[in-house]
Amino acid sequence: MLIFFLDRFYQSLYALKDNLRRTLLSIIGIAIGIAAVMAVGAISKGGNYLIFSELETFGLNSLWVSRDRADKDPNRMVREGTGISNNDYLALTADCCSAVHRISAIVYGTRGKRNIIQANNRYSNAQLQGVDFSLTTIANDVIVQGRAFRSRDISKRRTVAIIGPTVAKDLFGEASPLGREFRINNRKYTVIGLLEDKSRDFLASIGSAGGQDANNRILIPFTTFQQMLGNKKINYLQAEAVTQVQAAEAAEQIIAILKRHNGRNFTYKSETMASYIATTERILDGVAMIGIIAASVSLLVGGMGIMNIMSTSVLERTREIGLRKAIGARKRDILLQFLLEAVVISTAGGLIGLTLGTAASIVLSELTGFPLAPSFVVIVIALVVSVAVGIISGYLPARRAANLPPVDALRYE
Repeated sequence: MLIFFLDRFYQSLYALKDNLRRTLLSIIGIAIGIAAVMAVGAISKGGNYLIFSELETFGLNSLWVSRDRADKDPNRMVREGTGISNNDYLALTADCCSAVHRISAIVYGTRGKRNIIQANNRYSNAQLQGVDFSLTTIANDVIVQGRAFRSRDISKRRTVAIIGPTVAKDLFGEASPLGREFRINNRKYTVIGLLEDKSRDFLASIGSAGGQDANNRILIPFTTFQQMLGNKKINYLQAEAVTQVQAAEAAEQIIAILKRHNGRNFTYKSETMASYIATTERILDGVAMIGIIAASVSLLVGGMGIMNIMSTSVLERTREIGLRKAIGARKRDILLQFLLEAVVISTAGGLIGLTLGTAASIVLSELTGFPLAPSFVVIVIALVVSVAVGIISGYLPARRAANLPPVDALRYE
């Protein structure tokens, strides 16, 4: 059996060599199609990596709960305020919610009011946030120098701060900010921690970074911020669900506690990173599918090229087909012969396209720093697709050759 197939394979190579120019053009068509599909796949993979690496900077299990001010009932009396107080927060931190792993109060002060942040004659326009000690863990913040907040920093209302790299550069230049002092509205704060640089450039460019520069932040204990403001209001809560799947459940549990404390005076809303991730995945999958469909047009063109060369080959070799049938060749022998020729063209094109696509992915990976190398599964799929294109494109011409009557084929001029 192996000798039989090898014999047919060599016959196919000889036949294709007789029409080398047409064969090479068909191979190039398939190669371009396979390379285009692989390139689109690599670019899609890079886009996924870029966006999800930036989403990860928010904490993949994160969720946010705040007062919902979009009340549609104009007749219902509502109270002023954020709808979340220290008493609410104490109830939430007292092991109330099975789906919540960690939770932090967030205080950001009065909108529109600018805080004066300075160190000697240097100034910063950083966003000031009051947070609990768990916030840096929830938000996937990495402290590269110093330490995170401790519970005593919160309970004692200490004037300590964790700052982003942009703030450090604005206030202290290239010097280490650790242990240095600066002022917020004439009140001294000591830097106890420096945050690692976070990239949200892509999300910021499409307006999806939450309106916040992650590197231009100053975190202080939320109790210290409340003391500065003269109230005990909490603007919103940021929590970490036990698992990403439980994020919506965790938000519902938090809202249930808040409603129990505040009755019908406030309504609440929640957002989860899981919902953003699901939306992002749907969009990226759709874009990738459109790209692959567009790139597959090249494969279709390559397939039409194979069909054309095989049809021409059948026409030119009609007498040869008649002669083979006259000396005993069966239909399946003729069919297999021409199918093998089509498969050889498509497989050669597939291997070349695979090489080009892999090389392009590696170059893109080196230029962008993203892991874009194609997986083994992608390589196997590309080869299977190229062979399938050859079989599908070559079947009709091969079938026509196999069905030629030997007498009519021998008479063909």
